[in-house]
Amino acid sequence: MSLLPAQTKLANIKTAKPLLGDWLVIIAGTVLVIFLFANLWSFAPATKLLIRQGDKILGTYNLNQIRTFKIHGPLGDSIISIQNGKVRFVSSPCNNQYCVHQGWLKHAGEVVICLPNQLSLELLGSKKNYDTLNY
Repeated sequence: MSLLPAQTKLANIKTAKPLLGDWLVIIAGTVLVIFLFANLWSFAPATKLLIRQGDKILGTYNLNQIRTFKIHGPLGDSIISIQNGKVRFVSSPCNNQYCVHQGWLKHAGEVVICLPNQLSLELLGSKKNYDTLNY
């Protein structure tokens, strides 16, 4: 079986080995990604919970307690639980239950929203984290 001219050119091409400059770019990129990850994405624990309904702030609560809230929204009652520095929606009258499926939140900057019932929970820490909303 004979090779076509284009196939013979491809067969003769040798794979190039990475040069010193290639390795420097790879190492510099890896160091930059690690540095940005460590400085921009904080995993600090949250200390407070901010509850909003629509455009109103319903309250700010300390997370170092065990407490359950029943908040009435346009669709019905949502139940929110605080335990040992974590918070979650226990139940909500919305259809898809996305807010309930989010589970426990414990890091500063995390947010869970129940759009149909117009409720949002935001965890606050000692400093405001960077995210796309700060843009």
